[in-house]
Amino acid sequence: MSKLPHNSSTHGWIFWIKAASVCLFSLYSAAAFYYSTLTPDILRLGLSIIFPLLVLGAFFFAPARLRRPAIPALCTVFAIWYLTDPPRNHREWAGEYALPADAILTGRTVHIQNIRNFKYKTETDYTPRYYDATYNLDDLSSVDMITSYWAGESIAHVFLTFGFKDGRHLAISIETRRQKRFPYSAIAGFFHHYEMFYVTADEQDLIGVRTDIRKERVYLYRLFISPQTRERLFKSYLSEIHFLHSHPRWYNTLTDNCTTEILSRAGAQLHYRLDWRVLLSGYTASLAYDLGLLNTQYDFPTLKRLSRIQRPDDATPDAYYSQGIRAHLPLDDTPKLSQTK
Repeated sequence: MSKLPHNSSTHGWIFWIKAASVCLFSLYSAAAFYYSTLTPDILRLGLSIIFPLLVLGAFFFAPARLRRPAIPALCTVFAIWYLTDPPRNHREWAGEYALPADAILTGRTVHIQNIRNFKYKTETDYTPRYYDATYNLDDLSSVDMITSYWAGESIAHVFLTFGFKDGRHLAISIETRRQKRFPYSAIAGFFHHYEMFYVTADEQDLIGVRTDIRKERVYLYRLFISPQTRERLFKSYLSEIHFLHSHPRWYNTLTDNCTTEILSRAGAQLHYRLDWRVLLSGYTASLAYDLGLLNTQYDFPTLKRLSRIQRPDDATPDAYYSQGIRAHLPLDDTPKLSQTK
């Protein structure tokens, strides 16, 4: 009886698939350790080198009897560490993230502590200022969406600002909470590096630093939603601000970022949260337009052009900033149909 031919080609492909998987895991684990918050730094940097070398060495150089248990064991050790690595509220934070807000709802009255209102000379030279304020839910009159671009059209920072009948505005931006010892890194946001932070601030601070100090391209769009939805959205933000004050959680660029958090707080359906314009946040406004949440009296390119905040070159945020940036924007009511959103 002749032997069946040995399919070496199949075994070769299986080996290379395994090898590619091991290499990807090694690369991911190296980045996860490197961008972790482990201390001291020598431990963080050492693990980012030693651990992936152990994985690669076990796969490519260890005998089969050792390789088979070693690779799953190393993967398990990494998974246990990563999944149990806790976010914290007590670190040495960069100045703009040092003091979180807190929100307490008593009946129809909202008490907010530590509203940020920094006075900026430059992006890094500022005078820290905070204040407390009380708002009545019955006075909540508007929600505006801000999109701020610093490079290209694909990526923007997106946040909301809530307006009240007395002319006050409260801006809330979902951001990375950066430690003082680390520079900002876009890659770090894919790992356990930043805690989630709800910057709760005066518009002079949160929008003004972008329009007048950083000179970014900033757009303001009125969201046309029902009063009930507007209140539910605001209360959802307040609830999360209070929760994070004692229960920190990780920021993640893919799954828990500024745009996904807005959609989550708004109760958006899952397929909207998976829209490609959520990842490429520079197009979030067009998604809101397609959902009928913006001013549909204009086509979207026209609305975007009209919604850019225009500021003089030498402007600085003052007490009339909120009124000034809205003076020439298309904030008129849209047809009643969109008010039911």
